[in-house]
Amino acid sequence: MSSSSDKVRASHILIKHEGSRRKASWKDPEGRIISNTTRDAAVSQLKSLREDIVLGKSKFEDVASRYSDCSSAKRGGDLGSFGRKQMQKPFEDATYALKVGEISDIVDTDSGVHIIKRTG
Repeated sequence: MSSSSDKVRASHILIKHEGSRRKASWKDPEGRIISNTTRDAAVSQLKSLREDIVLGKSKFEDVASRYSDCSSAKRGGDLGSFGRKQMQKPFEDATYALKVGEISDIVDTDSGVHIIKRTG
């Protein structure tokens, strides 16, 4: 049984692309945009969003609610708390490697490309 100290809390911004396992989202229910988005295009969009956040031009939560392809967008990207083995491995590893308040570089999973902000 894992103690609560093993848990992390994070928010993320997900951009789906043609390689994502589920090519639909709340923003794009038919998957028309996602199916025509290359991974490179998704990465460059995410990089520029990340830059705006890091430079203080925009808030992580606001960007998540507008741009993230995850349903967590309506909570500003908040995924709540989770422990080991609850998320896809690359996502888990990246989150645990961050300090609270830090934002990851681009993380690739079967869902698409993400940036992750560790919040707890």
